[in-house]
Amino acid sequence: MKLKNILFSTTLLAIPLILFSNCSQSSSQGKGTTTAAATAAPAAAKTTTPANAAAADTTTAAPVTYPPLNKKLYDSLMKRLAHGDTTGKWPVKNAPYPLPGAILPFKRVVAFYGNLYAKKMGILGELPPNEMLAKLKGEVRNWEKADPSTPVQPALHYIAVVASGDPGKDGKYRNRMPFKQIDSVLKLAKKAHAIVFLDVQVALSNIHTELPLLEKYLIMPQVHFGMDPEFSMKDGTHPGKKIGTYDAADVNYVSEYLAGLVRKYNLPPKILIVHRFTKKMLTNYQNIKLRPEIQLVMDMDGWGEPDLKTGTYRYFIHNEPVQFTGYKLFYKNDIKKAPHHMLTPEEVLKYKPYPIYIQYQ
Repeated sequence: MKLKNILFSTTLLAIPLILFSNCSQSSSQGKGTTTAAATAAPAAAKTTTPANAAAADTTTAAPVTYPPLNKKLYDSLMKRLAHGDTTGKWPVKNAPYPLPGAILPFKRVVAFYGNLYAKKMGILGELPPNEMLAKLKGEVRNWEKADPSTPVQPALHYIAVVASGDPGKDGKYRNRMPFKQIDSVLKLAKKAHAIVFLDVQVALSNIHTELPLLEKYLIMPQVHFGMDPEFSMKDGTHPGKKIGTYDAADVNYVSEYLAGLVRKYNLPPKILIVHRFTKKMLTNYQNIKLRPEIQLVMDMDGWGEPDLKTGTYRYFIHNEPVQFTGYKLFYKNDIKKAPHHMLTPEEVLKYKPYPIYIQYQ
């Protein structure tokens, strides 16, 4: 499959502020609250809010001791994730063991993505909350049925900083969501025994500015992070005009920052999601530093027909290994073109390596 089959996103949404969707569309060149102390605890450990997390408006609790990592089991699960890959790329060599309390690879994360202000940005905001959570529960069951050997951890993946068509007062073309809305997502997650991802689209801002503003949530053990290169416009281009980019240095900054929080607050490892569906979205991937405090997932974020998505996963996820892999499924955009079919869990599980993070939009 030629690399012209690259997915591109330029979707604009008409909501109170004109926001960009993270629905990767075809280009002309190709295809394409009081916050809860602890919501969902991974199978590997019980989690509670760290003792000094009161600054995050959470109830306080004594520091947690997590069960030691079963390295033998971890190694066997990582080998299984490689799914018989014979290229030597998977499992990734010389990766550090995670700290105790790690979710991956002991569980597969199945997440609903979106924003509560926008029905068109993803399933998370499209349906009424109770209906959305019921649908998420159904997808969890589907994955448990497709792969009974791997427990499933539900998740809500919320876009906390959204690229915008409006420059705003500071000219950065991004909108930060109010904390009260993040609190609402945390409440929904607790109800579903789900973990939470806060996702950032920096536009003309930068990750060094946006990440620290979310620290009050990131010190919670159930809250993880996502960074979206598609809307990181380093050259000053307005978001949506072309695909943005991050470098390994940006990823390393985020992982180092999160790792510092893990150590300081005695947290289980944070999952860091990096979205990708083109080569230039992530430069110098081989320079990404892996850390015991961070579980890094490269998420295949493009939409399109099954063959196109398979090729994108092969070129930009399988062929450029980092640590773990993810896969995004679009309820609407994946069925726009023939054969008008969104891949099933059983079909996704044919990939090498197995995706351990699944996102629905």
